[in-house]
Order: sequence, then C-alpha cells, then structure tokens
Amino acid sequence: MSFLELDNLTKAYGALTVVRDVDLSIDKGLLVCLLGPSGCGKTTTLRLIAGFIEPNGGRVRVGGRTVSSEQSTVPPEGRNMSMIFQSYALWPHMTVFENVAYGLKLRGLPKAEIASRVHAILDATRLTPLEGRYPGELSGGQQQRVSLARALVVKPEILLLDEPLSNLDANLREEMRFEIRRLHDEFRYTTVYVTHDQAEAMTTADIIVVMNEGRIEQAGTPEDIYERPESEFVARFIGGTNILKGGHAGDHAVRCDGDVVLRCGSGAFAANGDATAVSVRHHDIRIAESGPPNGAANWANGTIRRQIYLGSHRDYLVELPGGQTVRAVAPTQLAIPVGQRVWLHFPPEACRALAH
Repeated sequence: MSFLELDNLTKAYGALTVVRDVDLSIDKGLLVCLLGPSGCGKTTTLRLIAGFIEPNGGRVRVGGRTVSSEQSTVPPEGRNMSMIFQSYALWPHMTVFENVAYGLKLRGLPKAEIASRVHAILDATRLTPLEGRYPGELSGGQQQRVSLARALVVKPEILLLDEPLSNLDANLREEMRFEIRRLHDEFRYTTVYVTHDQAEAMTTADIIVVMNEGRIEQAGTPEDIYERPESEFVARFIGGTNILKGGHAGDHAVRCDGDVVLRCGSGAFAANGDATAVSVRHHDIRIAESGPPNGAANWANGTIRRQIYLGSHRDYLVELPGGQTVRAVAPTQLAIPVGQRVWLHFPPEACRALAH
C-alpha cells in the first residue's frame, strides 16, 4: 500500500475548481515533485495534503489513515508533517540553534535530547559553524538550510516544500537543488516538493507529477517525463521541444503541414488520416547546408529566420515550406546567416507522435 494517497481530490472556490479529481499514490521515502505553471493547482494540492484547507471532494490518506475528506479534516498540527514555505520564516531574534530547536521545545522533549538532535541535524546540513548566528547574519542559502534543518529535526512523516528556492539567485538555486537531494538521500523522508522550475524537478525528484489546469497530465520518473511525454503540454513544458502538427499517414509516419513526412520511433498514433502531432527536441535536430542522401527519410528544407550565439551553442529558428517554424541548436562553429536555405534532419528515434 502507498504511504501517501490522494483519492479523487477536488478543491473549488465558488465556481472555480482549482484541483480536479486528482489521484496520486506515493510510496514511503520517495521525493515527488508537483511541477507546472502558475495556477495549475500544485500549491493548492500541497496545502490540501498539509491540512491548511479542506477538500470539496475526495480524500487524503497517510499510512492508510484518512486525514482529509469532505466530512472531516485533521488539523495540520495533528499530521506530523513539516512544511517549508517560499519565505524562510525564521525567528529573527533566535540563533540558528534556537530556530532549529524550537519545534522540539514545543514538543516538550528533554534538553539533552534536544541538544543531541539539533547538533546532529546541524552537522548534516553543514550549519554547525553558524549555530550561534542570527538569521540577519546569514546568506539566503544559509537561511534556507536552517529552514530545512528545522523541518527535518522533528522527524516528520512527510516533508512538504512550497517553491523553497524561489527567493534565491540562480547560482544559489542550483547549489540548493543538489543540497535538497543530498539531504533526501540521507534521511529518506517522504517528500512532496512544489516547483514551476523543471531543472529543480529533474535534479531533485524520484517522481515528477506534471499538473495543468488542476489535473495531473502525467506522472513518472524524470527520464519518463522527458523522453516519453504523453501530451503536447508535457512535451512543451519539460525541455525545449518543437511540436509539428499534421495527420497520421500510416506506417508510423506523420504528414506535417508543408508536406513534410516524419517517421516516428515512438509515441501514440491517431487513426489513419486523423490529426496528430510530432514532438522533436531542439537538440535532436541536425542542421546541414547540403541536401540529404537520395531516398533518406525525415529530411526537410527550410530557411534560417534567426540565429543566436549562446556561448556553448547557437540557437536557430528555421521556417519550413508550410510556414511552421522549428528551433534547433548547433555547435558554435556552425555559423549560418539569416536568410540562407538549409536542410534539417529529424532522426526517427527522436520523433515522438502525440495523438490528439
């Protein structure tokens, strides 16, 4: 049996349904990221798990025990969960040690046990040299580590994180992604992590749950979500991809606008002749200045409409005969001017059909 279960979970505010029939099962010890754009329902789902709000339908179960339903909701303090918010929410008049110890003091633990557990978690989070400092004397990354230590020291059944890195600059965010994953590997708490940043999700998660308009679009490992998207929304949201619209032409092929025929190595096909689409990642397309070998499949000609030098690579926008545009990346040494005609190769193994 899964440890944390969301069963047909629904939350509405008047006529607006923000979480709609969400079913999700999470095994004990996994780190699961709820990923999606603003307004997709991920933070509301987290708050339903925490008990801050009550569902209009469905239920939340932890270890087989119902903690939220339409009939009754166990309050947050009765759930043995820790939550980390976007703001660090540290007591400014308390030292690092005192902030981390606060939850244990509220639970009435003996002083010796409090000291032992706080010192252990400060060591794990690399905060021991800072234990006597106040929050105002810490960097953003250090304050976030204090928040993590405070949440972990009480040994929660479930750890909840709501956009915990959004207030950090880019370099600190990258550093803290790896820190969160390191701490999870050490303590293995069941964790639900809300983010809109796909790099955070890919770095930290065992399972990524992509949400859209209050529903779960797809759930799977980072590799599943990236390599095998099941919808246009997931393909676009996770990694850079091109979506070429067309119709199923039989034999694992899609005839796209402009009479470009692409054989697809994977995906779900519509019925013959029905509308479908092909997802191809930017980095999988090869740009060539000369035409393909005779009879070669999955080639199309086009015109360079934009070229941007980005240091590690060049980013091209290419217009196909039917007016569709695709993005492709190429090595920096391949410098093709705007307006020049080129050939594009779409490897069949990189083309994924997406049935409508």
